[in-house]
Amino acid sequence: MKLLEGKTALITGAARGIGKAIAVKYAQEGANIAFTDLSIDENAKALENELSALGVKAKGYASNAANFDESHQVVDQIMKDFGRIDILVNNAGITKDGLMIRMSEAQWDAVINVNLKSAFNFIHACTPVMMKQKSGSIINMSSVVGVSGNAGQANYSASKAGMIGLTRSIAKELGSRNVRANAIAPGFIITEMTAALSEEVQKEWAEKIPLRRGGTPEDVANVATFLASELSSYVTGQVVSCCGGMNMTM
Repeated sequence: MKLLEGKTALITGAARGIGKAIAVKYAQEGANIAFTDLSIDENAKALENELSALGVKAKGYASNAANFDESHQVVDQIMKDFGRIDILVNNAGITKDGLMIRMSEAQWDAVINVNLKSAFNFIHACTPVMMKQKSGSIINMSSVVGVSGNAGQANYSASKAGMIGLTRSIAKELGSRNVRANAIAPGFIITEMTAALSEEVQKEWAEKIPLRRGGTPEDVANVATFLASELSSYVTGQVVSCCGGMNMTM
């Protein structure tokens, strides 16, 4: 039997990168997939088709994850379409880097709203569903810089540190209802966002990592699969680093 057979996963910001890798891995393990992105464009439609070809039900929903009402409306629609939500992956995120002295209020607000408030929105919407089911796994995407901080990323680091506090608080609130909450802290992961960096910069990053390579979205998806499955049935309130040992050097 596949690890996620019969379960339904909701993944935010899943049209590309880490979110897409998680969606594909979950589908391979038998989960039906509901995913969100700002718009259901060609990338999202292609993902729908790729997931459906794996023999599961899959549907993308256009949603601004940072909007409270939209998030609740999407969850309501997913419940009508799928009937249940067993796994919530809060993956939607952006960066707007800059030194504090030059950072604008708009840069700060945008990152906090997309990265942190969106997680609150979807947890708030899914909590009654999971409490009624008396089961569920919530997975929040943090970052190693949410643990260690990083110059030039005060907004991003703060949002990802907030994800850890949110995760641990929700784990304590919902544990008695058999709802688990954990966070993943990826390190330097090769995605469209990091691929835009020069080879020199990527090499510098790799040299700081004990495993001497950047991670892949699939590396993160494997951790997310463990946290979504019954293999982690006694794991909650934890932050799992997926960083090749990078957090030991920061």
